[in-house]
Amino acid sequence: MTEKALVVINPNSNEEVTAGIDRAMEPMRAWGTPIRCVTLTEGPPGIESQAQADRVVSPMLDLARSLEPEALGFVIACFGDPGLHALRDETALPSIGIQEAAVTTALRLGHRFGVISILPASVPRHLRAFGAMGVLDRLAGDRAIGLGVGDLARPGRTLGAMVATGSRLRDEDQADVLIMGCAGMADYREAVEAETGLPVVEPCQAGAAAALGQIALHLAHRTRHL
Repeated sequence: MTEKALVVINPNSNEEVTAGIDRAMEPMRAWGTPIRCVTLTEGPPGIESQAQADRVVSPMLDLARSLEPEALGFVIACFGDPGLHALRDETALPSIGIQEAAVTTALRLGHRFGVISILPASVPRHLRAFGAMGVLDRLAGDRAIGLGVGDLARPGRTLGAMVATGSRLRDEDQADVLIMGCAGMADYREAVEAETGLPVVEPCQAGAAAALGQIALHLAHRTRHL
C-alpha cells in the first residue's frame, strides 16, 4: 500500500515547475510528513489567464479524487487557487490554495505586502481574489515581471526581473513583505530575499506549511472521521 502523503498538485503540465515545487518542499519534509508533488498532465504548459485557470478545474478535481485514498491533504500549487472551493466541496481532507496561504503568511510578516507577478494579465485575477479575501487595504502593489511561466526556468533573465520588480514594490509602493506570485518562481526565494532585504513568501512553501499544520492538528474545513 502506498504511504499516505500531503499531495501538492501542479495544475499545469510543466514538469520543470513541478520539480521546482518539489525542491521547495525540502524544509517541510524535515517535519516528518511525506510530501508528494504531482503534475496535472491535462493542464496547459502555464496558467497565465483566468480562462486557463478555469479550464484546469475539472481535470484537477478528477486527479484529486483519484489520489484521495493515498492523501493526507491537498495543496493546489497555482497562484490564483483554481478549483480550491470546489475541492473543499468534494473532500473533507485539508485543502489549501497557495495564494490564500501566501497572503495570510505575508500578513503575519509585514503590514503591506507586494506581489511579484508573471504577466500583466495575471494582475486583475489576483486583485479579484484579494478583494474577496478582504485584504486590499494591506496590498502595497502587484507588479508583473513580463515573463511567462515557460520563461521562469531561465535564471539569468528571471532573477534580475524579479529583483528589479521587488525593489520597485519596496521603494515605490512601500511594501515591507513580498509574495512570489507564481509557483514557477519557487527556486528564487532566497536570492530575491537577499537582494531586496525584505521577507519573501514562496507560496508553495506557505501552502504546504499550512496544510501540514492542519494535518497535525486534525483540522479541516468540515468534520471528518480522524
